[in-house]
Amino acid sequence: MIDFSDFYQQIAKNRLSHWLHCLPGQLHDWQKTHLHGDLARWVRALHKLPKISTERIELTDSVSIGRPGEISSGEMKKIESLLGQFHPWRKGPFEVHGISIDTEWRSDWKWDRLVPHISPLKYRYVLDVGCGSGYHLWRMMGAGAKMAVGIDPSQLFLCQFEAIKHFANGYNGIQVLPLGIEELPELRAFDTVFSMGVLYHRRSPIDHLLQLKSQLRGGGELVLETLVIDGDEHQVLVPGERYGKMRNVWFIPSSAALVGWLKKCGFENIRVVDESSTTLQEQRRTDWMRNESLADFLDPQDPGKTIEGYPAPKRTIIIANKPIDPQYQQQEASYE
Repeated sequence: MIDFSDFYQQIAKNRLSHWLHCLPGQLHDWQKTHLHGDLARWVRALHKLPKISTERIELTDSVSIGRPGEISSGEMKKIESLLGQFHPWRKGPFEVHGISIDTEWRSDWKWDRLVPHISPLKYRYVLDVGCGSGYHLWRMMGAGAKMAVGIDPSQLFLCQFEAIKHFANGYNGIQVLPLGIEELPELRAFDTVFSMGVLYHRRSPIDHLLQLKSQLRGGGELVLETLVIDGDEHQVLVPGERYGKMRNVWFIPSSAALVGWLKKCGFENIRVVDESSTTLQEQRRTDWMRNESLADFLDPQDPGKTIEGYPAPKRTIIIANKPIDPQYQQQEASYE
């Protein structure tokens, strides 16, 4: 199965050590309930990946591992076939020893939009909620984060992350955990918390914002990216059964309404730094994601609307800070 022991050893020596009172038990229970089915098949594929040493791990401008010529064409075909077993690849792109994993989302474009607006990540502890395959975690490490932890309950996303990490020669300080935000204790330990593409999937968006806040240390930064609609502080779309063919979309506020929600949750220094419509170039079907994608979710007669007639996807990035709480100030001041 998936071995998390290296991660336990890493956090035992840093500000996340108090997480160890519950995390190993949670992941042990998770492993016991996922012994068969797709996870077992994906883990077998992980174990078949060849061990290849490389000195090139590029994380600053991309996620690219290995140099041309380090492996034979036969090895490349074997790796490509094994990585193909983790279809569909949604978040990326990745390059592994000359193999380009052209994912559904150009997640690098989202990263380029947000990174000029956030606090520098150097030496920071970072949490990415709903991290998918972990693409942005790698970019966070490339930006100098001391530790980048992602949580996502998807078994497939965990295995995709483990596949990339395998070729990165056990790169330290980065880990995806198969957990949802509601399973985390109030750690109050992260300098930056990201929630990207998650809020509209939550039945209670206010609870989600409070859960994110509980993971931040005082003064820490929230980076929130989500679907929005046009409108004033009172505008919120509550879709019917589906939005863009997705069943689990509950609330899509305007950016102004979302700012109000953040204020209600006690965040400060709230600023909207980007609003962008999702394009067919940023989210699309590829050889690595052959299922339906954005083009199939829009009205073919009016791409400004979803197939159900709602406004087409538009996304915002909002940055906010958690106020310093005197109750925890001394504890947090002791963090390295």
